[in-house]
Amino acid sequence: MRGDAGQAVVVIYDGQCPLCSREIAHYRRRRGAQQMRWVDATRDEQALAALGIGREEALARFHVRDQEGQWRTGAAAFVLLWSELPAYTWLAGLVSGLRLLPLMERGYTLFLRWRQRRDCRAGACRVPGGERR
Repeated sequence: MRGDAGQAVVVIYDGQCPLCSREIAHYRRRRGAQQMRWVDATRDEQALAALGIGREEALARFHVRDQEGQWRTGAAAFVLLWSELPAYTWLAGLVSGLRLLPLMERGYTLFLRWRQRRDCRAGACRVPGGERR
């Protein structure tokens, strides 16, 4: 998947999630990140529209598009992201080689549920349209 064939890898993230933002900032400092396109779903609705993804959908799960235009979400999106960053290719290989993706996806799903409950208790539940209330 590496190389200059195809289009740039696109990473869509929730810039209003403090944990997500810190993690994305970490990845953006890694070698190879400058070749990717980083889209904050909370701030760049034009980019989302151009990519053919709605804001609510983009905020529901982590999304990464590969160089061939195929989308991956959740844990599979993290593995794709790691495979594009030289410092993390070993981790992508480990997850794939040991077939840990289903376990990672389960953990990711639990994180999403926890985050939704936490946001709702804080009065920032997502409502239709992706807005927070």
